[in-house]
Amino acid sequence: MPRQTKTFLLERFREMGIRPATRHGQNFLIDLNLVQIIVDAAELTSDDVVLEIGTGTGSLTAMMAERAAAVVTVEIDAHLFELASEQLIDLSNVTMLQLDALRNKNHFDDRVLAAVGAQLSAAPERRLKLVANLPYNIATPVISNLLSAPHVPHSMTVTIQKELADRIAAVPSTKDYSALSVWIQSQCSTQIVRELPPSVFWPAPKVTSAILRIAVEPERRARIRDLAFFHQITKALFLHRRKFLRANVLAALKQYLDKSQVDSLFDEMGFAPDTRTEQLDVETLIKLGERIQAAAPEWKL
Repeated sequence: MPRQTKTFLLERFREMGIRPATRHGQNFLIDLNLVQIIVDAAELTSDDVVLEIGTGTGSLTAMMAERAAAVVTVEIDAHLFELASEQLIDLSNVTMLQLDALRNKNHFDDRVLAAVGAQLSAAPERRLKLVANLPYNIATPVISNLLSAPHVPHSMTVTIQKELADRIAAVPSTKDYSALSVWIQSQCSTQIVRELPPSVFWPAPKVTSAILRIAVEPERRARIRDLAFFHQITKALFLHRRKFLRANVLAALKQYLDKSQVDSLFDEMGFAPDTRTEQLDVETLIKLGERIQAAAPEWKL
């Protein structure tokens, strides 16, 4: 497998008469020590099925295929798919898909899920891990949606914008704390493994990146009675994060709960009138979601 250096990429792109596509968020990691760090952080074993979004030239794919039971890798760009196919042709445990991994902003393409499901069903002990240098423009929906997909990952080890990593790991009452922070932290532990300067990519992005490891913790997921409802109500409550929580609840549930019912709910939760959504920790938001669902079970965003 050729080393994915800047020189290698420049030569191959020149041969194929193509350039990196900014619309697909193509920034290639050219420091192979960092590629190795991503693979090591994922802690891959022979029981793992890896989902990779953004095959690129196949450099990370090939390294993961040496350790994992199978790799399902997805590339939207036809030219890169052709290039990676040449590099990965001899790896029998790699399934390549040339398509957009996302059907829409809330769902994966069914073909991706089917390919992952086929590999997971090959042996009872197999487990799913997302490992990818994620294109910046789809990083949030990929990470978020995988927690709602039929096959829940064991972990996600991804290269993303540092700004997004900070949002995912943010704590209450900070500018980065959001519905995404709550959704992921309600089910997972997070760790920023390494910050990455723009210089380790080609073309160099304008932002700092980070390798983030997200470990799904089944006991955390189990304490949320209705994950779909919790996901939706959290997004609704953070639509206007700086407003008072009471105003957000009234706006989100105006067809289901009147002011007296909302005031009663707030009394039960012990909230002050000036409480804001961004001040509530994950545990409190889980309890609030349960109270809202009990009061308005038919609510949908």
